[in-house]
Amino acid sequence: MKTLNTTEFDQIGLRLASPEQIKEWSFGEVTKPETINYRTGRSERGGLFDEKIFGPEKDYECYCGKYRRIRYKDIICEKCGVEVTRSIVRRERMGHIELSTPVSHIWFLRGVPSRMSILLNISVSDLEKVIYFAGYIITKVHEDEKEIILSGLDKEYKMKLKNSADEETREKLKNLLSVTKKEIGEIYEGKVLNEISFHHYSLKYGTCFEANIGAEAIYSIFKNLDLNKLKVLTEKMLEKTSAAEKEKLQKRLSLIRAMTYADIRPEWMFLTVIPVIPPVLRPMVALDGGRHATSDLNDLYRRVINRNNRLKKLKEINAPDVILRNEKRIIQEAVDALIDNSIAKQNDSAAMSQSQKRPLKSLSDNLKSKQGLFRQNLLGKRVDYSGRSVIVVGPELKLNQCGLPKHMALELFRPFVISKILQAELAFNIRGANKLIEERSPEVWAMLEEVILGKYVLLNRAPTLHRLGIQAFNPILIEGNAIQVHPLVCQAFNADFDGDQMAVYVPLLEEAQWEAKELMAANKNLLKPQNGDPIVHPSKDIVLGSYWMTKSMDGEEGEGKYFSNPNTAITAYDYGIVTLRAKIKVLATDSHKYRKFDGGIFETSVGKLLFNSILPNDFAYVNDEMNQKRLSSLLDELIVHVGIDNTPAFLDKIKEFGFKYSTVSGTTWGLDNVRLPVEKPKIIEDARKLEEEVVSQWEE
Repeated sequence: MKTLNTTEFDQIGLRLASPEQIKEWSFGEVTKPETINYRTGRSERGGLFDEKIFGPEKDYECYCGKYRRIRYKDIICEKCGVEVTRSIVRRERMGHIELSTPVSHIWFLRGVPSRMSILLNISVSDLEKVIYFAGYIITKVHEDEKEIILSGLDKEYKMKLKNSADEETREKLKNLLSVTKKEIGEIYEGKVLNEISFHHYSLKYGTCFEANIGAEAIYSIFKNLDLNKLKVLTEKMLEKTSAAEKEKLQKRLSLIRAMTYADIRPEWMFLTVIPVIPPVLRPMVALDGGRHATSDLNDLYRRVINRNNRLKKLKEINAPDVILRNEKRIIQEAVDALIDNSIAKQNDSAAMSQSQKRPLKSLSDNLKSKQGLFRQNLLGKRVDYSGRSVIVVGPELKLNQCGLPKHMALELFRPFVISKILQAELAFNIRGANKLIEERSPEVWAMLEEVILGKYVLLNRAPTLHRLGIQAFNPILIEGNAIQVHPLVCQAFNADFDGDQMAVYVPLLEEAQWEAKELMAANKNLLKPQNGDPIVHPSKDIVLGSYWMTKSMDGEEGEGKYFSNPNTAITAYDYGIVTLRAKIKVLATDSHKYRKFDGGIFETSVGKLLFNSILPNDFAYVNDEMNQKRLSSLLDELIVHVGIDNTPAFLDKIKEFGFKYSTVSGTTWGLDNVRLPVEKPKIIEDARKLEEEVVSQWEE
């Protein structure tokens, strides 16, 4: 296997592995189902924990003990074949199992949509019949033989027609001919036949087709498939086909193009070689009393190896075909259970543990869901320079800011604060600096303020379902224990303030800080990655305040008054001459903002004038009611007008405007606003009497 450099790469791609590539990863073939010897406690040769394949169990010590210590590094022991190296390689090195029959990969057979089904244009149920030995698939049709049979039929029909006298026999012959021709017409490549149909067709037309059963049959079809020819054929069919078939062909064409582009062969959807993951990732732990606890994966690998070895022996002794087929089917089921036991469970072929009678955890089960490797162990692991707390709204924050509790910030930025203390010579070693931090002296808080200046932290809310689930913010020190979050970023995080928690991480290196500021900052991520629509939408109180201000009302004080310019109208409001929502007439100035009114008079309100005062000076006057839909479209217009980099400043102004005037509007209620119904005491009294009556009846 090639040694990979873990830092120098351009990209990561997920693609199908060829059998050759799996063998390239491998350090040796696992041929025995044994794990460890229970008497010696050492791994068995050729087994699932073999030191020759996966590396030594002890640092720089071979299996037989001939070579010990680091001075023999990289020597391969001629006696036991184990390389003298570090035991950590048992976390990296893979093995492989050479299968004696191809088996289908359950993801590509039963995944939604089924890739095998799309490629062959055969239903999943028919494919399953073939792969699990319940049906045959026609792999080759001899067209010349078909022609011979058809011409022979016509001759025989004419001859019998001459010899038949009565009309009834002639009718029977005619029907028989049409049925036979129909049957011959249904012989085509990819046709799936059940056991009875196969024997019927074999007896009558056995010379004009070849059929096979099992995963080998589909594997041979895929192996002979020319993707380039299939692509051209599908493109031609797409031009002539009906609208109903178009969608299916489009899916097929996109799959073929993707496979051609990635240089993937369709037969790689079948496994002839199975990779065996490193032993440290499927450990076996010794318990008290000589017993062992083992990962479910070892049981699943053991089933595959046992069945594979049994099939090899049966092939060697030329066992009957029916026995071989059964063995191939149970190997298919064992591999299905190893790859994804949860899908196999749906088909009643799940592998169960012997002792606890529960489904075993397969490779897929260890990766997917909340308890899987990615979400639990990689995204959810505990790391240094991180914290977690409940989130609350931060109405005064700017879009790229978050409120960080000062005690939490002191712990997160402790190494930086220690460095500052040592530079200022307030302490002369790390222990002294730590003591100063524990005492929470005033100098420490001043240094913390210095340290976080210009720094960014990452905020993450689980589950991280898309890229915007982690964003960077400039921390502002606050009192209390809760993290303050800007209200406009809630949609990206899918967060609300009913007890949600967020994790905070500190990027340490200068490069990481630059990336956080330039690539991950909330003010740089206003658009959804999937379609480019804005993800930052004003909502709740921001909409309420903006709507209340821009909703003109009849009968308000100052209604119908005329003003020479917008500033005069706002001054009139300050002096109590007009209200915010009164309908007034204003003469447009020659400013770029009022160009659509051509210097004429327009009807508006002071609320609308104030709302427009927070928008760019060269932005056309907005004379609409600002409901949620209109605010969203205004955001689209702002992004186009001022650019993505300048939009956050105006979003913050809209936020402050909305919060301020939702407070001014007084659109709220308290307990004293709730009027109690007059009948309430009587209703409660009647209910109590009924309760007493029921209780007394029960006691009697």
